[in-house]
Amino acid sequence: MSSAAQILQEGYVKYKGAPFKIPTLNRWVVVVGRQNLEDIKKATDDELSLVEAVNDTIKIDYLIGPAISSDPYHISLARIRLSRKLGLYYPDMKDEVHIAFEEILSLKDNAWKSVVAVATIREIVCRASNRVIVGLPLCRDPDWINLNARYAVDVALDANILNMFPKFLVPFVSKLLPNSAAGIKCAMKHLDPLIKERFRCMKEHGDEWSDKPNDFLQWLIDEKEECTTRQLSLRVLTLSFASIHSTTNTCTQALYNLAAHPQYVEPLREEVDAVIREHGWTKEAMVLMQKVDSFLAETLRLEGVLTTSVQRKALKDMTLSDGTFIPKGTHIYVPTYVFHRDSAIYENPGVFDPLRFFRLGDDGNESGRHQMVAMNRNYFPFGYGKHACPGRFLAADELKTMFAHILTSYDVKFEDRVSRPASIYWDSNVIADPTVRLMFRKRAHN
Repeated sequence: MSSAAQILQEGYVKYKGAPFKIPTLNRWVVVVGRQNLEDIKKATDDELSLVEAVNDTIKIDYLIGPAISSDPYHISLARIRLSRKLGLYYPDMKDEVHIAFEEILSLKDNAWKSVVAVATIREIVCRASNRVIVGLPLCRDPDWINLNARYAVDVALDANILNMFPKFLVPFVSKLLPNSAAGIKCAMKHLDPLIKERFRCMKEHGDEWSDKPNDFLQWLIDEKEECTTRQLSLRVLTLSFASIHSTTNTCTQALYNLAAHPQYVEPLREEVDAVIREHGWTKEAMVLMQKVDSFLAETLRLEGVLTTSVQRKALKDMTLSDGTFIPKGTHIYVPTYVFHRDSAIYENPGVFDPLRFFRLGDDGNESGRHQMVAMNRNYFPFGYGKHACPGRFLAADELKTMFAHILTSYDVKFEDRVSRPASIYWDSNVIADPTVRLMFRKRAHN
């Protein structure tokens, strides 16, 4: 369970980049090479399915609901709203980031304060993300934050239990697992009055009214695909499940890198201070923070949330362009961990070089190709092709806003160490050490 990275590296070297099979907790999977990325990108959903692959792994149909996989309209909605209309909700998210840091850290004068890094960042991410998902005041509700913090873990634990049983028993065993169901019940309790009030406003004022909320929940309601509290709650929880823990993990890993490499604080601060002076805290300012983007991109290259990505399930027999035969029912993965450490692509690939992507994009011609949200055959922490993470633009802006705010407002260091802690590898997951404590104090201006 903890040797996935080593197995992937050994397989990649042994088979010289050609496809090979490895065992996971639940099944044998085929790990494909870089040459197969275009095969995956061009394949139709009835040939290679992301939804079916995820459903097999997480048991969405039984733990969340079959409509999530059979009619994933929330994905296209997120892709449109969370990428093309970022500027509309960025001010709210930025405000929540700033307020959450101030309230949760609650620093006094110039004194250092020790906090558990993962838990602290998770609470801030929960608030900032939910400012976009459900809006005020629910995004600040402690019970709602606690639900969001534990729901992804509950689903993952329940899924691991279900994966131990043969397929025909899964529907019966799933009814005996309390964690995921309890999370859904809790979400419905919080969202029911909110949903009823919004439908009341729509009935009274039509589709538009003066103080109409601009959040993911309202976008779901506006789609008029579903109308019950349970249906809408499941969509909200699904977005939370997909976003909060990955953003928390990435931000924490970046902070560990910052504390371990304090020599980069000043050049990063200089960039952030200059951009904010000219453009303020705006969506446009985030685009201009190229060194911050590079720091986060390098963090994702070495400490991305998964050792594999671009997961698909073959729904029919197919042959890849290199002649590899993939039988129906086979799960395929791409070894992200290996590709991101390939010495043929990256100079000193095992070294954390936070300005690596800044230099690559500094030619003025292909800067977009080397941004954190970019996708190419050498770098794809958010997936590849048409099914790349639809919320990656929100995640990138949230990460940049949090990181830039930390740089401008605080000094950061480890409580009792100098070097960054090693990540924890569990199955295909790469997890920031949840026990590490960081010290924060208000920024000491020279």
